Amino acid sequence: MNILDAIILGIVEGITEFLPISSTGHMILVSYLLGLKQNSFEKTFEIAIQLGAILAVVSIYREKLTRNIELWKKLIAAFIPTGIIGLALHHYVEELFNPFVVSIALIFWGAVFIVIELLYKEKEHHISEPEKISYLKAVMLGVFQSLAMIPGTSRSGATIIGGLLLGMKRVAATEFSFLLAIPTMFAATGFEIVKNFKDFTPEGGIALIVGFVTAFVFAYISVKWLLNFIKTHTFIPFGIYRIVVGFLFLKLFLL
Repeated sequence: MNILDAIILGIVEGITEFLPISSTGHMILVSYLLGLKQNSFEKTFEIAIQLGAILAVVSIYREKLTRNIELWKKLIAAFIPTGIIGLALHHYVEELFNPFVVSIALIFWGAVFIVIELLYKEKEHHISEPEKISYLKAVMLGVFQSLAMIPGTSRSGATIIGGLLLGMKRVAATEFSFLLAIPTMFAATGFEIVKNFKDFTPEGGIALIVGFVTAFVFAYISVKWLLNFIKTHTFIPFGIYRIVVGFLFLKLFLL
């Protein structure tokens, strides 16, 4: 992996991490187009630069995070099922990191998003703030998030879908998905770095730093844009995008 590859992947990660279109899926597809092999360093790079994107969320929500202990408790409650399921199925899921699985997941969950949005009606009594969700619903959202272990599903997308089904307003469900990424991705990044530390080289370290910084900048922009977008739009455009990208990739590269 060279510096240009790291910049491209950092841009892709930053833009897609918080949009419900699967950052991991896009990273796998773009790596495929760049001719990068999915070796242990490549997989670790893709997960580690997500930390740059997560720090963008920490920066944006720093006041809420430093003042609201109740919110942290609910984020930890939501993280617990994800952590347990992740540790239990980690080795099996690694076999699914390929363009075909990503394409199918993009198409399937894109259709799910469209159907749910067509049925969803936002009401006044729906949960309007992330911290107002109950502990039971927080845990349930953690279970929804664990679906994203399948590449192409989208961590944010699975959590947002769960939030809508559990009676959250679009903005609240989206913000909860942003915030839940903090403990989830810190844990995932730390796990991968420790597991694959031996694969790091000085050249790889430079690429990682470049990808990390690039992901931070573009994630910051992406989060701000999405929050404004969903105030007046549904998630249907993202569902359509997922289906189109999934079918295009299947047709052009895999079938």
